Amino acid sequence: MGTMMGLVKAHRAPGATLRELPIPSYGRDEVLVRVKATSICGTDMHIYNWDSWAEKTVVTPNVFGHEFAGIVAGVGAHVKNVKLGDHISAEGHMICGVCKTCRTGNGHVCPNTRSFGITAPGCFAEFAVVRATNVIHNRGDMPFEIGCLQDPLGNAVQTVLSGDIVGKSVAIIGVGPIGLMAVAVAKASGAGLVIAADINPYRLGLAERMGADITINSTQTPLDQALMEATGGEGAEVVLEMSGHPDAIRAGFEAAAPAARVSLLGIPSKEVSLDLSKHIIFKGLRIEGITGRRMYQTWYQLKGLIDQKRIDLRPLITHTFTLDRYEEAFDLMASGRCGKVIFTHDNIPLRQKEEFEYGQLGRA
Repeated sequence: MGTMMGLVKAHRAPGATLRELPIPSYGRDEVLVRVKATSICGTDMHIYNWDSWAEKTVVTPNVFGHEFAGIVAGVGAHVKNVKLGDHISAEGHMICGVCKTCRTGNGHVCPNTRSFGITAPGCFAEFAVVRATNVIHNRGDMPFEIGCLQDPLGNAVQTVLSGDIVGKSVAIIGVGPIGLMAVAVAKASGAGLVIAADINPYRLGLAERMGADITINSTQTPLDQALMEATGGEGAEVVLEMSGHPDAIRAGFEAAAPAARVSLLGIPSKEVSLDLSKHIIFKGLRIEGITGRRMYQTWYQLKGLIDQKRIDLRPLITHTFTLDRYEEAFDLMASGRCGKVIFTHDNIPLRQKEEFEYGQLGRA
């Protein structure tokens, strides 16, 4: 099949390596994708930095990355829904399809899930293999740089639309890339007042560009106090928690209006203590835990928003690199002075040639 360049998590330690690898083979129910653009996710930062979550979760050696857009370069013998030359992205959660969770319409939380770029080979490479059942078709005129943002956009869409939103006051706590997308989705979905909160002035500036009505820097004013003031003392009717920071989570519950909906996407690194009686039970709150995207309802919702130009993700793309400049890209992400960072996959220079074995991982 020849060789390709790929960004490899070869060792269970910080960093990564760009290597020449064999182009992966694909099975009868899989497709081979010529990757055209990818984007860095917060999960990829965990993998690159090799924190405690990565140590417990990630399989190595492995090509990582899971947000991509590309063109189909090979089709398995049993595949009926994809053809050569199709422009595609893919759902990264590979579920079993036969457990009770999957069979009752909740495959997004299947306990037997394998994850593209985390526990199976991913997309920071010139080619990738995905299940045909996971393929998401893109319009031929969709820029690859936008197409690769659909996976994280799905997180924002599920978070925003997990309950009523029209006309309601919405507090988005933590405006990293998914929080910034949530600002645009909330506005497009008919939200009332949209408030964006963070500690990063650069990201708060991007939140304004994405349509936030009010921005809050919680290093200057206590978050719960600022949210109450912004909502005239009523509290936010919808709280979308994207930061995962324990203090921010507590502030979000404190500033949630009675009968509010709180959707939790940010992942805390430790346990979070809450006053359940005061902040949840006696307020009558509805709480949603968000992971990934609902398969495949969320994909159809986000396609409607993008394809009909209800949202514009272009302001979110602040930097583009070729894959060989990955160190600069990950350093920039760590600084927080960026929106979404994109890799373009054409013309990747050869850095290092080594033998690399996919076989122990199995195919994606």
